[in-house]
Amino acid sequence: MAKPKEKKKKAEDQSPSKSDVGKNNDDDTRNSQHQEIDEAKSIKKMKKKKKQKHTVTMETIAENPNNISPIVGYFPSGYDPLKNNNSNGVDELSTKLYRNVKRNNRLQLVVSPNGSQVDFVGTNYSGEAASAQLCAYSLGVFDKGTRTLNIVPIAANKILRLEPRVRGSDGPETEDADTGKQELTAVERDEKLRGLTHMYSSKKSIRQAEKLDSLRRQEDTGNQEEFDRNIAGAINKDALEIAVTTDNARNTPPYDLAATTPQLAYPLERIISNGEWDYLLDVFKLMKAGAEMTPGVYPSFVCNRSYKLEHIQDEDEKKRLAGIFSFITHLVKFKDKHSMDGVSSAKHHKIPGILFQKFSSMFAIPDSKRLPEERKNLLINYVLVLTLFADDFRTDLSDIAKDLRMNAVALRPHYEYLGCKLVREKNVLLATLPVPLTFPDPRRKRRR
Repeated sequence: MAKPKEKKKKAEDQSPSKSDVGKNNDDDTRNSQHQEIDEAKSIKKMKKKKKQKHTVTMETIAENPNNISPIVGYFPSGYDPLKNNNSNGVDELSTKLYRNVKRNNRLQLVVSPNGSQVDFVGTNYSGEAASAQLCAYSLGVFDKGTRTLNIVPIAANKILRLEPRVRGSDGPETEDADTGKQELTAVERDEKLRGLTHMYSSKKSIRQAEKLDSLRRQEDTGNQEEFDRNIAGAINKDALEIAVTTDNARNTPPYDLAATTPQLAYPLERIISNGEWDYLLDVFKLMKAGAEMTPGVYPSFVCNRSYKLEHIQDEDEKKRLAGIFSFITHLVKFKDKHSMDGVSSAKHHKIPGILFQKFSSMFAIPDSKRLPEERKNLLINYVLVLTLFADDFRTDLSDIAKDLRMNAVALRPHYEYLGCKLVREKNVLLATLPVPLTFPDPRRKRRR
């Protein structure tokens, strides 16, 4: 009788209780929730994997002077040219572009809706377009097939405001008259720029502008005194021959025919003004810090002669030679900035503002990225005269010819034009400057 009771107990132990059933249900719900979370995470991972990175080529198209660039304009009046689009394919708008005959940089865009007496006119020289602009606009066109983003400059770098105007009114004539009144003379423009500099520029820029003005006034005073001396001695022909000439006579730096030493033949104070030496201390500071000159930053002529600064004991003489090296560097980099083959080497070179304005007025012309041949030769002559000062008037032509992107044969006529004599010592061609200064006679082409 005892054995059946034990079987019943075993059967009761094997059947789960209600509490056990509840626990199992909770575990199932938790497992299902974890499975749903895992499935959501896997779906997110699949979506991330589906996102692919696309490679896009960006191409910048330069402005072509023979073709007109895209023109961008907007209608401030709220007129929508695409609202009444003609389904028959007939153009609803007539767009015309006019260019000034005398001033080809002035453009006028006229948009004329068909069947209307109102024209929408926008210009790049009056109204909103005449205000100050501190950015450049470009138009981007993305080609999905080739995955190329073409960036094109827009015409006149202006977004034209298309104002409504009744056809036949005299608006354009009155507008041209107003724009003529807005044009300032050179003196008024300088005064206005000086006022804006004092109002909005930094203290450093204001000091540089004031120093530049004082240097200009000193130069004007010196030119007037020199002119008075020349007029006073006009009767004496000998005095006229030995007078200190200006750089306009022979496209050279200022020279003195009566000089008895090479140092006075081309006065250094007439090439580098007194106020400009304070902006030519970069080579001197670099030498003081014990750093080496890298050929990419400084011309090879300067790098090959930097050792001379270490052997000079006099501090003023050391600053003078370092300033000449710095001035040569800025001249060479200014030439590279305005040339096709050297613009990359001068891309990150910073020329002090006072020197950049001087170089721009002497060697460059407005609205041109290239130097005229005559002014480029003048810049080369300034560099060559300073190389004579740096080498005690016995200079090697090879390294400075490399810096000017010329060969030594092409550089020889420039030295001869300055009155130098070329001598060969130990298979090295040297340029010397004998005194008194004499210039070669101009060569005339023979007629055949």
